[in-house]
Amino acid sequence: MKLRRSLRTWAVVAALAVCGRMAEGLQAADSVLTPGSRVGIVGDSITEQKLYSKYMECYLLACSGVSDVKVFQYGWSGERAPGFAARAENDLAGFKPTLVTLCYGMNDGSYVPFNDNIGNTYEAGMRDILKRLENVGVKTVVLGSPGAVDTKFFGPRPAFGEKNSAEGYNDNLAHLRDIDKKLAAEKKQPFANVHDAMIDAMKKAKAGLGDDYDVCGRDGFHPGPNGQLIMAYAFLKGIGVDGNIGEISVDLSGKATVTEGHKVLSAAGGKVELESTRWPFCFEGDAKSSGGTRSIVPFLPFNEDLNRLVLKVKGVTAAKAKVTWGNETKEFSKEQLEKGINLTAEFPQTPFDGAFSKLSGAVGNKQNFETYIIKSMITNFRFLPGEVKSDKEAADAVATLTSRLHARQQQLDAEARATLGPVKHTVTISQ
Repeated sequence: MKLRRSLRTWAVVAALAVCGRMAEGLQAADSVLTPGSRVGIVGDSITEQKLYSKYMECYLLACSGVSDVKVFQYGWSGERAPGFAARAENDLAGFKPTLVTLCYGMNDGSYVPFNDNIGNTYEAGMRDILKRLENVGVKTVVLGSPGAVDTKFFGPRPAFGEKNSAEGYNDNLAHLRDIDKKLAAEKKQPFANVHDAMIDAMKKAKAGLGDDYDVCGRDGFHPGPNGQLIMAYAFLKGIGVDGNIGEISVDLSGKATVTEGHKVLSAAGGKVELESTRWPFCFEGDAKSSGGTRSIVPFLPFNEDLNRLVLKVKGVTAAKAKVTWGNETKEFSKEQLEKGINLTAEFPQTPFDGAFSKLSGAVGNKQNFETYIIKSMITNFRFLPGEVKSDKEAADAVATLTSRLHARQQQLDAEARATLGPVKHTVTISQ
């Protein structure tokens, strides 16, 4: 009886603490994404930064055109593959993902040159994760490779001797990439080549913006928004989203048509008023700062592969015509307009920026809460002693608390979705 009374007290105190926290919270590949998909984004501290995971969730909700997708991020700083294997079944139980993305290897490489023991340990950990994900009913696993370290800011490390430390550790990460690729092929699951995407974009960006432009973070391995957009790109490619945000076809005689996710409100004299429920992905920051996503876009085929909102114009009689979208105007040749221009690539500022920023803020708020409930609460339930787990009142208290935590996560998810209303915008073509 004494044990039961103490357990009831513990449950009440824990519930009150959570309620208090809840109150605070109030202030390519073929696509494997289907309607109703539940996506778990899993990884180490780079995932726990909640940047690439936020970009992915914003894209899946606003841009993918796939209905009722739910997302939960499970990043854990300092974690290696065996660490997630140990918590996978417990931590995923409340959300029950149908699709999981994995991004490990940065810590698994131990920040030393590659050796067989590193490779064998990493592969064993990843195989253990895959087995445990299968046990909890996850049908699709996008095996992401580790990212990369910055070729300037990773800095010298004693383990590499006189050799270039960044080159040496990127070689290690490339070996781990190959293990992920092998496992994906063996298990017939998608592979996301995060490593090569980051290496390629980093080489191009440093050539264009200078070596001081960090792509993998000023500490060398925690990317800022620019590098994290590359990661989101690689995972979205692995998931197999089609990238076709929409097509707007305008005949200057007055007729205009659009694809699904968009509606023509009016069309006359080269001016087309539209309403869109499928948004393009929107970037932030200036053209040279690693502290935003916009600066990396010229060195990454994000718009070309994932973000195509195409305008096609017929009936242009002059050699060139001007297009105004939102507050910007640009000039294009008749041939370009007939073939089609990608508005997201041509217009850095878009009519969707404000709405997208609100979505991003709401998703970030939700993902912050997810980190809290997993790391501070849910993962610890697996460590409860046997006498607690076998006590019905205690087990019921844990189940109730878990349910309450996930209910709050679902409320935050609903708040994010509430920002997804239709956006009205106008395209004007003038000769």
